[in-house]
Amino acid sequence: MGSATARSGNGHNGSSWFSRFARRISAITGHGASFGVAVLLVVVWLAVGPLFGFTDSWQLVINTATTIVTFLMVFLIQNTQNRDTGAIQIKLDELIRAVRGARNELIDLEELDPSSLEAIRTDYERLAEQARAGTSPDAGSPDRPARQSQGPANNWRD
Repeated sequence: MGSATARSGNGHNGSSWFSRFARRISAITGHGASFGVAVLLVVVWLAVGPLFGFTDSWQLVINTATTIVTFLMVFLIQNTQNRDTGAIQIKLDELIRAVRGARNELIDLEELDPSSLEAIRTDYERLAEQARAGTSPDAGSPDRPARQSQGPANNWRD
């Protein structure tokens, strides 16, 4: 279609170097072997403790290393989270758009101000209460027919 992803092929060609780097580091650090390497480094650090007499300098090595790694990982994790959240929002928007009877005004809901979001949340809480009480939450809505129960298979409590 006309999206930037469709124009650039697989969606990675137009990525910034940081996004590509973050994606690669995320894949590496999310692997079980990376955890094993981290545990091994801590074990080695502990093992050499007696050689250095458990000095302040010996402790400073692990403290500094973990602080630097943690500081840098915050940015990588945030980049990955932002990218994943954006992709999920686009997919949800497409589902809302494609499903007949869905309320298209819910597309891009995440862009609304907090008071508008709270008003919509209140409406949905009211609909949920009506549904639990056995009344049709869609009754009287001209653009949406009342939903009919499909039997026990669709009841989450069964």
